[in-house]
Amino acid sequence: MKAPLVIVTATLAAAITLTASLLVITTTRGANTSFDSSAGPLEVETVASGLSNPWSLAFLPDGRMLVTERPGRLRVVTRNGQVSSPVSGVPEVWASGQGGLLDVALDKDYANNATLYLCYAERVSGGGRTAAARGKLSDGAQPLLGEVKVIFRQEGPLSSGNHYGCRFAQASDGNLFVSLGDHFGPRDEAQNLANHLGKIIRITPDGAAPRDNPFVGRAGAKAETWSYGHRNVQSLAIHPTTGRLWEIEHGPRGGDEVNIAEKGKNYGWPVIGYGVDYSGAKIHEGTHKAGMEQPIKYWVPSIAPSGMAFYTGNLFPAWRGSLFTGSINRIKGLIRLSLDGEKVTGEERLLQNLNEEIRDVRQGPDGALWLLTDNVAGRILRITPAGR
Repeated sequence: MKAPLVIVTATLAAAITLTASLLVITTTRGANTSFDSSAGPLEVETVASGLSNPWSLAFLPDGRMLVTERPGRLRVVTRNGQVSSPVSGVPEVWASGQGGLLDVALDKDYANNATLYLCYAERVSGGGRTAAARGKLSDGAQPLLGEVKVIFRQEGPLSSGNHYGCRFAQASDGNLFVSLGDHFGPRDEAQNLANHLGKIIRITPDGAAPRDNPFVGRAGAKAETWSYGHRNVQSLAIHPTTGRLWEIEHGPRGGDEVNIAEKGKNYGWPVIGYGVDYSGAKIHEGTHKAGMEQPIKYWVPSIAPSGMAFYTGNLFPAWRGSLFTGSINRIKGLIRLSLDGEKVTGEERLLQNLNEEIRDVRQGPDGALWLLTDNVAGRILRITPAGR
């Protein structure tokens, strides 16, 4: 699990900036590198660089990309690596700690309605909270996000800068799932149905709670809640065959989990789990408890997972049906899970020598795997079989 961010000294910050600058110099666009894998040698192409802590990537219908930068900028990036000026009209974000402008997702009917969704940290008196907004992209020489409407604001104890969650997944019925972190400090609130901390919510594109949500009409419970007992979900996706919602969440020191998030279910945090506190102190009552779900996979030690994609393309036929997630801490690479239905049958760790924190992973319209690297000079990477 990625530890909460702390303020660094000016000297350390300068060192980080210098390191990032050197990284840009030595990995310019088009400088491809090959890595081994079970599918044969992989080619890693740097499509664009110089992005400031890029967090999420979404493909536009014409193959260009929308990329969020955590300090609060949304950019349009072409296939050949041209990066636009910041899209105007983006809501103000609280870019502190782990917060800022985080996920971006296109509406399922984007080709007709130009609607996209943004998830971000919003500052309020006393701290921060997760918020979600929708808007319409006007694409031109100066891209503009118009008709912006905040559709959701998290309720509950505020964050000091950590654990916002903030991933989207849109179901076939058009409803949105949004992951909401536990804000790190008030972790017990993940079990409290009276607030939104440590929850996955399900809302309409306008932000309302669908009438068939599990806690609609229940006194003392938030109608938007879909599932609860989560810590910090930064990976969310709909399975392409079953239509079920999968999530991967950060544990503390150990205990990152893969879960299938089902309606009304309790996933246990912080009552049960497989990790310990950063100090080594005990957190959980145990690993199992009646009425609480077990993960379909967990990691000890932690991998700090972020981003998620089910692979359905043709460039890697041997990997079709696999689940990919990035690692933003110890492994610093790309992780592939092989699946048999809803069981994880194997794990492969890729690009470990890349020495990058992978914040997001997407399957592109070309069948390649596209990654974002999280640093002050972040890159967009395209992964293909070597020679393709």
